[in-house]
Amino acid sequence: MSFAELGLHPLVLKCLETTGYTTPTEVQRQAVPAALDGHDLLVSSHTGSGKTAAFLLPSLHRLAQPSALPGNGPRVLVLCPTRELALQVQKQAMIYGAGLRKLRTVCLVGGAPFGPQFQALRHHPEVMIATPGRLIDHLERGRIDFSRLEVLVLDEADRMLDMGFIEDIEHIVARLPQSRQTLLFSATLDGMVGRIAAEMTRDARRIEVASHAAHKANIDQRLLFTDDVGHKHKLLDVLLRDVGLSQAVVFTATKKSAEELSETLREQGFAAAALHGDMPQHKRNRTLQRLRDGQTRVLVATDVAARGIDVAGISHVINFDAPRQAEDYVHRIGRTGRAGRAGIAVTFVHGRERGLIRDIERYTGQAVRVDVIPGLEPMARADRPFAKPRFGKGKPWQDKPRGAPLRDHTAQRRDDGRPGENRSGWQDERRWGPASNALARQPDGRPARDHAPARHDTRPRGRQSW
Repeated sequence: MSFAELGLHPLVLKCLETTGYTTPTEVQRQAVPAALDGHDLLVSSHTGSGKTAAFLLPSLHRLAQPSALPGNGPRVLVLCPTRELALQVQKQAMIYGAGLRKLRTVCLVGGAPFGPQFQALRHHPEVMIATPGRLIDHLERGRIDFSRLEVLVLDEADRMLDMGFIEDIEHIVARLPQSRQTLLFSATLDGMVGRIAAEMTRDARRIEVASHAAHKANIDQRLLFTDDVGHKHKLLDVLLRDVGLSQAVVFTATKKSAEELSETLREQGFAAAALHGDMPQHKRNRTLQRLRDGQTRVLVATDVAARGIDVAGISHVINFDAPRQAEDYVHRIGRTGRAGRAGIAVTFVHGRERGLIRDIERYTGQAVRVDVIPGLEPMARADRPFAKPRFGKGKPWQDKPRGAPLRDHTAQRRDDGRPGENRSGWQDERRWGPASNALARQPDGRPARDHAPARHDTRPRGRQSW
C-alpha cells in the first residue's frame, strides 16, 4: 500500500514525495484512513513506529480545505509531554505541510520566553503544538481562542499522565469545542489512560500495533553487570572508545548526575554535553542542534531526552543508570535503531536491580543478553541473573563478591544447637543476639537455663554469662 491509496490530499502527497517516504507504516495504514473518516482514535504503538505522521497527515489533510467556522484560532492542537517532542512535532508539521498555502504553526513550551510566542500567536496559526503547562499560561492571559478547533491530538498520553499533567489536560479539554475530533496516542491504553480516553472521546476506534517488533529487529540489547560506580565509569570508557560508535546517548537518573558525568567525559577528551529539564530552552535547542550537526558525540541526558529526539547518527544508547520503569526503557533505547537503522543498547545493572530487568523482559517479550567486557568482569555473580530467592521465601537473591563470607546465621550451628561462627569470623550472637531457649540445649537434651531469658522473664537483660 502507498500513501496515495490512503486518500490524502494531493498537496500533502506532494510534500511526502520530497521526504522520500513512499510506504506507510502499520500504524499509519490503520490510523490515517480512520482519522480521515472523522472517527476519534485510541492508538497504542511503540516509539519509532511513525505515529507522528499518523496524526499529522490527516490533520493537514483537513487544513488543505478552508475552515467552515469563523474565527482566527488554531484548527489543530497537539499536546506533548516534553519540549523536545513538541519541537520535533512542529518540525515534522512544517515538512509535511510545506505545500499548503500559508500554513502557520506555533510551538508553546516552557523554558522559552513569552515574547516570541505572543508574536507568533498574533499571526493566527492553524497548527498549535504545546506542552500543557505553558498552554494554560497563555489561556489564562486570554490570548487563545479555540472556537474553531477541529482536531485535538494527545501525543504520548501515558507520559503526560506520569508527569502529573492530568489536571492541566482536563482544564484544557474543558475549553475546547465538543464537536472536535480527538486522536489519542499512547504506549498503553490501560489504567488511567483508558479512563481519560473514555471521558475525552466519542465512539473511538481502538488501534493497537504490535508493540516491539522493530526493537527486536534493529536494536541489539545487552546487559552489563556492575559492582559500583567506579566499575560503571570503566565500562563506559571502553564503550565510548569503540570505533563502531558514531554518536551515543547516555542516560542517567538525575540532573546532577548528567551534569557531573558530562563534565567528567569532557575532561577525558570526549565531545560530550548534558541535557536535562533545568536547562533553559535556548540552551537545550543549541545542545540538540550540535548533536544533529555531529559536533557532540556523547549526549548525557535524563529521561527528558527519552522521547522527542530523532538523530540519525545515534548508534548507541547506554543506560548508565537503569530506568525505573519498563516503558522508560523502551523509549530510551528507541533513540537508536530508528527508521530501519541498526543500533546497540547497553544497560548497566547492579545485582539488586534484577527485578527491573525481569519487568523489562516481560514488557518487551524478549530476553536481554548478558554481556561481559574482558578484563572488566563483575565481581558479583552474573551467571544466574534471574535465579530464584536463595535465602528464603520472598528475599531477593543477593550478590556476593568472590570469596566473600556467607553471613547466614542459619547456615552454621554447633552440635548443641547454638549459632556457630560464620566464615567472616564474626560471632552470630554479636549480630543477631543470643539464641532462644528453644534452640539452646545441653548435650543431654535438657534446656540450657543459663541461656537467654524467656520472653516472660522479667529479670534485667544485662550481659549474659556463658
